[in-house]
Amino acid sequence: MAQLRPLEPDDLPQVIEVYRQAVIDQGPPVYSPRQVEVWAGLGTSAALLAELRAGFGLVSCSQGGTTIEAFAVLQPIDRLSLLYCRGRSSRQGRASALLAALEQHSHTMGVMRLSTEASKLSRPLLERRGWQVDHPEALLIAGVPFSRFRMSKALVGLEPRLPEPI
Repeated sequence: MAQLRPLEPDDLPQVIEVYRQAVIDQGPPVYSPRQVEVWAGLGTSAALLAELRAGFGLVSCSQGGTTIEAFAVLQPIDRLSLLYCRGRSSRQGRASALLAALEQHSHTMGVMRLSTEASKLSRPLLERRGWQVDHPEALLIAGVPFSRFRMSKALVGLEPRLPEPI
């Protein structure tokens, strides 16, 4: 099973590369070449860095624990802000493990419902994990049209756990 650990400031360069690779490797079947180019280019944006620094994140590492293969971030604590996995590491349960851990973390913090803006790529995974589409939305990024899905999940069915001591 993949090793999960908290996202640390020193991880940012590697996480940004995971973001870029995830879009480039997995986007083409669903997105146009121009959409993939624009989306991957956001990996160098100040907004992405701010989101990574401000949020609570987890990373999924390779067997040796040195290479980050996937990551997910809550920002704020009731919103799944980012969820990306390298193409070579997709369909290995990494995103599901990250989601389960973040859902549990939010629930422990008193959150009753999580929300997100899901891509066409992440929507099927989220639906398998009990998330619901609230509504689709269209947006422009650098003048290029994209569609995404506002989704949410009630956390009421999770096992309550006390926060772990520091």
